[in-house]
Amino acid sequence: MTTSKLRPHRLRSLIAGCATALAVLTCGGSPLQAQSVAVMVNGDPITNYDIEQRTKLNFLTTHKQMPREEVVNELIDEKVKIKEGKKFGVDPTATDIDQSYGQMASRMRIAPDQLTKSLESQGIRPDTLKARIKAEMVWTSLVRGRFKESLQVGEKDVAAAAQEGGDSSQVEAFEYKMQPIVLIVPHGSAPAVIESRRKEADALRERVQTCDEANSYFKSMQNAAIRETVTRTSADIPGPLREVLDKTPIGHLTAPEITKQGVEMVALCGRKPTTIDSPKKKEIREKMYAQKYEAKSKAYLQEVRKAAMIEYR
Repeated sequence: MTTSKLRPHRLRSLIAGCATALAVLTCGGSPLQAQSVAVMVNGDPITNYDIEQRTKLNFLTTHKQMPREEVVNELIDEKVKIKEGKKFGVDPTATDIDQSYGQMASRMRIAPDQLTKSLESQGIRPDTLKARIKAEMVWTSLVRGRFKESLQVGEKDVAAAAQEGGDSSQVEAFEYKMQPIVLIVPHGSAPAVIESRRKEADALRERVQTCDEANSYFKSMQNAAIRETVTRTSADIPGPLREVLDKTPIGHLTAPEITKQGVEMVALCGRKPTTIDSPKKKEIREKMYAQKYEAKSKAYLQEVRKAAMIEYR
């Protein structure tokens, strides 16, 4: 049936319907306007909706209202990062991104679906966060992979920086060999029972002079356990425990500590200097690496962005 054969009232209805649809598609705040392209980056569009979503996400994470221009530049940077990654075969799968999304939720001590609901309650699609996660994954892999050699921090530089503080003890590191010990106290035991076991632990500290003696005592004792020897360096052990271990003679037990398992101690079986980073040197090394990474990342991004085709609409 052609238009000329339509009845007048049906033709008017059709024209009116088309006019209404056109008004919906072109009026301010409409879905089409939200999806309209604001910038083209290497043929890949950034829509006004993308900008709106990222603005909301940034506000949620920083509690600051970021200017539109900064948001646009952030999205442009991510587009060029993603393209550069593909050039070198760095292209995370949806599974990789979902796993990282889940890890982020875990750090927040919530489930991934709870993170999704939290975002949606703020009018933010989960894909908005996942897009940012993907760009970060790609760029970190690229910078670390392509510039691995230049990002290395020399031992001499670390040692020199560590010595600047003037406290030589902060740059010393030790390797500790330990055997964790526990005098088991059933859950819900009365305070008197716990105290009795603590006194028992104190008495054992006086007797035990070697790790062989510790094994002999605790492997035959009821409601007690001694674990296999573990080796840790200064950088792997929290400060308070390091202080305790440094004051404990080799072969002796640390002071008893009440925990959920019962009364716990550590038999110190060995302590010797090591060239592995001390906590202070580890902190310095990480800081110096971060500075190198940031400088290299910035220069690399400027390079790939200059080569990009960016068209503002």
